[in-house]
Amino acid sequence: MPELEELFQNNRAWADQIKAEDPQFFATLSKQQAPEYLWIGCADSRVPANEIVGLMPGELFVHRNVANLVIQTDLNCLSVMQFAVEYLKVKHIMVTGHYGCGGVKAALANQQYGLLDYWVRNIREVYLKHQDAMDEIADDTQRLDRMCELNVMEQVANVTHTNIVQNAWKRGQELTVHGWIYSIEDGILRNLMKPITGIEQVDERYRMI
Repeated sequence: MPELEELFQNNRAWADQIKAEDPQFFATLSKQQAPEYLWIGCADSRVPANEIVGLMPGELFVHRNVANLVIQTDLNCLSVMQFAVEYLKVKHIMVTGHYGCGGVKAALANQQYGLLDYWVRNIREVYLKHQDAMDEIADDTQRLDRMCELNVMEQVANVTHTNIVQNAWKRGQELTVHGWIYSIEDGILRNLMKPITGIEQVDERYRMI
């Protein structure tokens, strides 16, 4: 794979730079990870989690999928959440979407995308939930951006509806859930909603405590 040699060269240059700044960095990093943050974000290659928030390896636990969804049947996402909350004891979960998300755009389109259709169906349900308000937005870009925001807020709710998060609160564990959105156009993160810090902020219909 000679065409990928550049990636190995980049890796060596990156590792050398890190070691020049902190000779013990990798030795220390290899012994444990103790991040305070879990980032649930989109798989879009333009949204690199660590770089966006300026954190080094070991400081941010990351799960990414198409359109930053938290689905109750997705054992991959739920396993990441459980490990982060129960074993790593993260203090913050940030569901982070981005404007212009391709997954959200696919959910709004009336066409087939193959297997992706089953995944983005969850976003279509969010759209139906807010259809009256969404249909009032005439501009396609504004409609997509608003849907990206609504999707983040829905996924934040899904996070708080899990027994993983609710059991942490029951134990008295410090845990806050955030809903953020990122703009690829200017590189800035924006806070979409008030952080959720306890079960009293969760709809009674979804409380398991």
